Amino acid sequence: MRKYDHLFFDLDNTLWDFTANSRLAMEQTLTENGLLQQLPSFNPFFKVYEQINHALWSDYHARKISKQELIVRRFSKSLQEFGVQEFDWQKLNRRYLENMALQTQLFPSTKETLATLKDRGYKMYIITNGFREVQYDKLANCGLDGYFSKVFISEEIHTAKPHREIFEFSLKSANAPKKKSVMIGDSWETDIEGALQFGIDQIMFTNDGLHPLPVGIQAKRMATNSNFLEINARNRTYFVNKIQELTTIL
Repeated sequence: MRKYDHLFFDLDNTLWDFTANSRLAMEQTLTENGLLQQLPSFNPFFKVYEQINHALWSDYHARKISKQELIVRRFSKSLQEFGVQEFDWQKLNRRYLENMALQTQLFPSTKETLATLKDRGYKMYIITNGFREVQYDKLANCGLDGYFSKVFISEEIHTAKPHREIFEFSLKSANAPKKKSVMIGDSWETDIEGALQFGIDQIMFTNDGLHPLPVGIQAKRMATNSNFLEINARNRTYFVNKIQELTTIL
């Protein structure tokens, strides 16, 4: 008998290559709005934007700031560092999200892996912290929507990973027992720790080391020959370097 029946996937940087797609969408958005030529070059700006955006998302997950504050500040703070003081930041954000939804780059073998898992009879779902106005379009435009029975978006549920409420809501809605469920994601803080604290097993997609692990976890991983760790007495944490490796674990 197999261990799991219900697979809960993160979307951004687990299946959909957020790093590559967000870069393309941002460059397109700045060009369309006449802002790219006001910058010394795109790369330094995007590096600053990523740092600011990451910090703001952390505050948003921790419920320290609102969605409105996030979408305004990530553009205003980033562009003001390069001398762009005034702009319609909300308009810029809307266009950025529209361009984001049009990007379709997935990690290698994503569709093939999902097709294999679906053929094996797994029930699959998405749990994502993204905004509802873009996440559904992402799934549809890159051809992933047909693989998933339900999509759980933090903005619709009014709670985000790593808070236990989003996992509790998702598993209850899917009628998925904890012992038969596993969370698959790229973020140690939101996906793995969140699922671990909730009490379900997890699979960390490391992307060949590009998705970071805490120092202590990396040391434990290197010290064992197993493809999983037992961080607590109840649950296992697996690691895959590539998405297609899921078919060897599941």
